Amino acid sequence: MKHIAFISIGSNIGDRLENCRNAIGSLANSKDVNLINASAFYETEPWGKIKQDWFINCVIELETNLDVHELLMLLQGVEKKLGRNNTEKGGPRVIDLDILFFNSEIIEAEEVVIPHPLLHKRRFVLTPLAEIASNFIHPVLKKSVSELLQEVDDDKKVLHHIEQ
Repeated sequence: MKHIAFISIGSNIGDRLENCRNAIGSLANSKDVNLINASAFYETEPWGKIKQDWFINCVIELETNLDVHELLMLLQGVEKKLGRNNTEKGGPRVIDLDILFFNSEIIEAEEVVIPHPLLHKRRFVLTPLAEIASNFIHPVLKKSVSELLQEVDDDKKVLHHIEQ
């Protein structure tokens, strides 16, 4: 069965743009994934209480025959391959891959919660997501991504990153 997933990609250590590109390339080269769409890259102010460098973020849409747990394992494998260690929650990272939506499913498991529980509070996620899926309806909040972006209470800066 084919599934549609939206994945948030971010990096704030090393060559941030190259890290994000490598993550996209690794996923696109997986036999279990078909890359459908990708947002532009954005330079984003860190979110949370930890002082750290700015991120490069983007969102991709992919089609997969993997279930959500298998997709999570694939993402964690890509993170590990690209040098991610188990970093402090919310801390700096070489690469961060998060499942935002998996079809329109609501999943609450120990290892994954879908939709991502904080996506509606994060401008750095909503801005690139709205670029490629503005009309997608959040299955819990029953609002489109563009509505969530208009309503988000997040004053962190999200700047369009020119270099593609």
